Amino acid sequence: MSAWVLPDHIADVLPSEARHIEELRRQLLDTARGYGYELVMPPLLEHLESLLSGTGEALDLQTFKLVDQLSGRSMGLRADTTPQVARIDAHLLNRDGVARLCYCGPVLHTRPDRPHATREPLQFGAEIYGHAGLEADTETLLLALDCLDAAGLREGVIVDLADARIVRALFAGVPVDAAALARVHAALAAKDSSELHALTKDFPAASRDGLRALVQLYGDASVLDEAAKALKGTPAVAAALADLKQLAAGLSGTAGPQISFDLADLRGYAYYSGMRFGIYVPGAADSLVRGGRYDEVGAVFGRNRPAVGFSLDVRELVGVLPARPLRAAIRAPWSDAAGLRQAIAQLRKAGETVVCVLPGHGSEIDEFHCDRELVEQAGQWNVRAI
Repeated sequence: MSAWVLPDHIADVLPSEARHIEELRRQLLDTARGYGYELVMPPLLEHLESLLSGTGEALDLQTFKLVDQLSGRSMGLRADTTPQVARIDAHLLNRDGVARLCYCGPVLHTRPDRPHATREPLQFGAEIYGHAGLEADTETLLLALDCLDAAGLREGVIVDLADARIVRALFAGVPVDAAALARVHAALAAKDSSELHALTKDFPAASRDGLRALVQLYGDASVLDEAAKALKGTPAVAAALADLKQLAAGLSGTAGPQISFDLADLRGYAYYSGMRFGIYVPGAADSLVRGGRYDEVGAVFGRNRPAVGFSLDVRELVGVLPARPLRAAIRAPWSDAAGLRQAIAQLRKAGETVVCVLPGHGSEIDEFHCDRELVEQAGQWNVRAI
């Protein structure tokens, strides 16, 4: 095999796309900062027990593992940044009040989490710690939508809402092991009614009927009324449905997003404890943004407090956006002349891109579109249009 061939689902990022990714990264972080979010930078790897405690099997299977040559302890390359941010909130910041934190950095997956996905996403995320009310849930959704708007995605956006408490409530009191629970979750996610019937045939009637009803409970706001009838008698379900209705109402005043519901949606990591959502945009094969409430994520770090947030892959985001045009630049001749070098330095300090053409390469094309040139006129170097 050639030395330059990369592993499957790992790829280099070339200049135009890299520039687009970096510009978007800055836009996303600036949008979060406008809401009061503070930037944190967790390490790419840390001790495995810290990285995976309380996150469930799905994240464990996605995590590359290795042995630390200094300590002999098992370490992991992060597959998701949220557990790390929870650790930062719990131990390093340890604030009494609300903490708004954001991040943007690479994560690594042992296998792609969807067809054609990279195993090295550039994960951007924003999280609120310390507030249990729907205000934090609503802010998270509004920030996610504003981030997409900043990226230029305004049309055809769909917010799909669910709540992990519904399925949890239907499992309450049902004696089922982890393997059987995983099979039921998979059947719900796949909307596989026949498999779900077989798996729940020995469940108590209320749980069995409720879980089977979930398979059909997806669509517009009328789903919530249907769910209230089909799942009546369970206070936790009623509370979850009321919260979903209020969240949808809080988004109705924003420009554009269509709201849908899928009450059987269980995709993602095991730490979700309440409202969860996916945001779909034209051109993306699956939800581009994923998030929700995960109040127990900090428990393993000794500080179990409310938490809600979202994340997206900036590289995937770039893939659904139009390619950006080449960046405008100024072309200048290569010379040791002091006057020319001073003129170039002043232009660069002013924020301009000045490309010095090396001898013999005047006709080559690169990442920059030189629409102006630096020319000498009467002993002065001036910029003129090409």
